[in-house]
Amino acid sequence: MEAIQINMIAILVAVVANFVLGFLWYTPLFGKAWAKEMGFDLSVKPSGGEMAKGMIIMVIGSFFLAYVFAHNMAAWSFVPGSAEMGATANILNSAIFTWLGFYLPVDIGTVTWEKKSWKLFGINTGYHLAMLLVTAIILTLM
Repeated sequence: MEAIQINMIAILVAVVANFVLGFLWYTPLFGKAWAKEMGFDLSVKPSGGEMAKGMIIMVIGSFFLAYVFAHNMAAWSFVPGSAEMGATANILNSAIFTWLGFYLPVDIGTVTWEKKSWKLFGINTGYHLAMLLVTAIILTLM
């Protein structure tokens, strides 16, 4: 049995990339719409401590995502025929199937059970798919 090889540098790059993506997604791209759908008052700014705590938790979460996703992608490489698919197909398969199986059902649950809007669903689930695609690209190409 072959050992799974994990590139820790690629994981750290993915963490940084997802941090930047999250900033762009939830600030200039969809920040106002997201805040409105969440019911946040844009005139109220979080304290420095709240921001630091949120950023630290996000970085830790991004690390867990990249680390576990790297293991999943490495394990999928043992599936017969995966090597013949090429990098793009493997990136899309790993990101889209992970999103479909793990993120999309939870995101739909926020609409169903938490009474969040479909607009908020679109913003959040779009971010989750983009985050997985960015991570899969980095993990595959590094």
